[in-house]
Amino acid sequence: MSSRFRLSTDIVSVPASPAPAAAPVVLFFPAHDEGPRVAAVVARVPPSVAGHRVEVVVVDDGSTDDTAAVATAAGATVVSHGENRGLGAAVRTGFEVATARGAAAVAFCDADGEYDPAELERLVAPILAGQAHYVVGSRFGGTIERMRPHRRAGNLVLTRWVRAMTRQPVTDGQSGYRALSGAAAAAAAIAHDYNYAQVLTVDLVGKGFGYHEVPITYAFRSSGRSFVRLGTYLRRVVPTVWRQLNTFRLESRSTKGRTIHHEPAVR
Repeated sequence: MSSRFRLSTDIVSVPASPAPAAAPVVLFFPAHDEGPRVAAVVARVPPSVAGHRVEVVVVDDGSTDDTAAVATAAGATVVSHGENRGLGAAVRTGFEVATARGAAAVAFCDADGEYDPAELERLVAPILAGQAHYVVGSRFGGTIERMRPHRRAGNLVLTRWVRAMTRQPVTDGQSGYRALSGAAAAAAAIAHDYNYAQVLTVDLVGKGFGYHEVPITYAFRSSGRSFVRLGTYLRRVVPTVWRQLNTFRLESRSTKGRTIHHEPAVR
């Protein structure tokens, strides 16, 4: 049996609908040792967007500093992992918390100040209007205040890979600012703990939650250190994405001719 390196062309789209007016928008921040930065990030979150109240959650991924205490003092709800489990695991926890709160839209971005929480409405507006399930903030479609040349080159190469795999007009495959509808957040399955970027997009597009982008601004972090290392990233991500693509292929073959209902993923 040959392997698949792209998603199928016969994916059935999940229809979107406007969000209930009373449901909140949940914005969560995966955070590991971001004590010096997290309060300023939380402070930039708007109290409401498009008539929906905003609830702020910080997922403290086993920090060894005062991230949890600082985030709580800044007004965020904090959910802590007892140990450092990885960015993918933190995002998975954020989806679970937001789904339990009945969120109309679920957004997340890094807690290091590289992305602007004040742009939240730009991310969630297509979801609240019933126009999209999955929205990614594109740095390359917006404004990049600073990005190191090797990171820019790496992002562009990986973006081309994601675009080819998903057959979607992806311009920023590694963006750390994204939003999902409540239905997409409940159905999303992040295939490994280390990261989420490619695996989340492949998962959601493969399940029929169409891809949408909006332009955002980006500024490289002024302090602290990113955990991502290219060699480790590729060793962990590429095999997982390959398995995802071929899992969707087998599921497509086994469900051909039957109606598929997207249930929340069991994590």
